[in-house]
Amino acid sequence: MIDLHCHILPGIDDGPKTIEESLEMAEKAVADGILRIVCTPHYSLQYPNTRMFIAPKVQQLQQELDKRKLPLTLYAGQEVRLTGELMHQIETDKIQFIDPKKRYFLLEFPKQEVPFYAVTLIEKVIKKGTIPIIVHPECNLGFIKDPNKLIPFIELGALTQVTAPSLLGLYGKQIQTTAEKMVDHGLIHMLASDAHRRQERDFYLREAYKVIERTKGIAKVQEWKTTAENVLAGQTIIMPSYRPISHKKFWLFN
Repeated sequence: MIDLHCHILPGIDDGPKTIEESLEMAEKAVADGILRIVCTPHYSLQYPNTRMFIAPKVQQLQQELDKRKLPLTLYAGQEVRLTGELMHQIETDKIQFIDPKKRYFLLEFPKQEVPFYAVTLIEKVIKKGTIPIIVHPECNLGFIKDPNKLIPFIELGALTQVTAPSLLGLYGKQIQTTAEKMVDHGLIHMLASDAHRRQERDFYLREAYKVIERTKGIAKVQEWKTTAENVLAGQTIIMPSYRPISHKKFWLFN
């Protein structure tokens, strides 16, 4: 499996504090069947992890994995916090894309809202040939209140990623219900762990794929895994169809 969203680098954000904790995460990932991980530390005012800073950290951790003969390949990435500075960050080479063609990057919205400028800004970003992957929208209060707010971004060409613990109910029933409805209506394009630490925020990727296989079928699992492969390679993604979520039906379950 590929994990496109993981905070495994030590000591640079709210992920593991030490190299030992990172190695514990790596061992667990391999045991779970994860063979490739994109290292995605936060890039924000709180965590100014620019592209030039991240790449050497990934190489250092990879060397430690190789010494221990752990069959895990690391790639450099970021979890970029959405602000009005996004275009400037791209133009000044601060963003670490997760593919060699510099097409895809992870984008995190503020937790409490969908900013009013987001659609216009992301339209400009996509017109430049770069495609944001909106991570864990099911945890954003604005999308929880109205999941259909994702649709304008999807229509522009943005991708979306649901987090494994969300589907398992580990972040609460409301987030789980939102995630399930987004998946049911085709508003989600891939799955990742967003793992931070073993004890508190583990991978759960295999368990979440089992849930998707049981509820949506093996074809959906293969679709999401293929999407992860294609994103990592910088290939074009064929967007699946989607349906708006009925507000009446959604709030009956939320």
